[in-house]
Amino acid sequence: MWKRYGRIEAVRGASFDVQPGEVFGFLGPNGAGKTTTIKILATLLLPSSGRVTLNGYDVVHQPTEVRRSIGIVFQDPSLDTRLSAELNLRFHAMLYGMPADVGERRIGEVLEMVELTDRRRSLVSTFSGGMKRRLEIARGLMHAPRVLFLDEPTVGLDLQTRNRIWEYVLDLRRREGVTVFMTTHYIEESEHCDRIAIIDHGEIIAVDTPEALKHRVGGDVITITSPDAARLAAAIQERFGGEARVTDGSVVLERDQGAAFIPRVAAAFPDLVVAIAVQRPTLDDVFLKMTGRAIRAESASATDQMRLMTRGWRGR
Repeated sequence: MWKRYGRIEAVRGASFDVQPGEVFGFLGPNGAGKTTTIKILATLLLPSSGRVTLNGYDVVHQPTEVRRSIGIVFQDPSLDTRLSAELNLRFHAMLYGMPADVGERRIGEVLEMVELTDRRRSLVSTFSGGMKRRLEIARGLMHAPRVLFLDEPTVGLDLQTRNRIWEYVLDLRRREGVTVFMTTHYIEESEHCDRIAIIDHGEIIAVDTPEALKHRVGGDVITITSPDAARLAAAIQERFGGEARVTDGSVVLERDQGAAFIPRVAAAFPDLVVAIAVQRPTLDDVFLKMTGRAIRAESASATDQMRLMTRGWRGR
């Protein structure tokens, strides 16, 4: 698909598929085209060219069917805290035209799924942040969508609650067979995905499993603190070959046997090496290698863009 704004191509020939029942992650730096792509999938923007289908429906010619096929859990809170959990869900059922008996049955099912049955008639204003998030996930599932979009589903939650939310998300896939399409700036959450798409400058540059993507980085990732990182990087490349790049004032390189390489570089350049750390490749490393950007540095601006997208979903 393509999306053009005049001479600017926000999305350039992006092509990918998401399998039924898959947890699919979407990662990209600020301005990469991630938000535009998701808006097209959710029928909030029309593509300039190309064909896009979701659950078998064309997003341009069958937008109503697409919208009935998807559920969305916004990053920003969107529950009516003056109402009970039950009334929030009932209102959602009414918006989707669900028959009363089907809606009532579904309310019971989704509340049980997120373990909020005992708080069915409690005001949402009395809920903790984690409980509200679980209720929002339940609401997104009320009309039994085939695809559930999660916009940074655990932002602002503590680590224990974030882990619990992911237990619910992975369990609902098992129970409902729903396909989960998520965005997150917590890079470690991408490990929950079956596959990840990395987008940069409007193009999909990689789609694969987390492990396969990490394998592309190479060997161990070695980070060297130095008083002159540029000089050390050049010296390492000349002496040992391979690529050595300067990132955030440190020298970063990959070697198949990092532990064995450390004493060699320390002995060769004692005046330029202050400290050395070695680790297996992470998705941070994958992101940096493929885009030239660090996902941590982009997280704040990416979050701001997703908030803008949320406003679009709500029709603000």
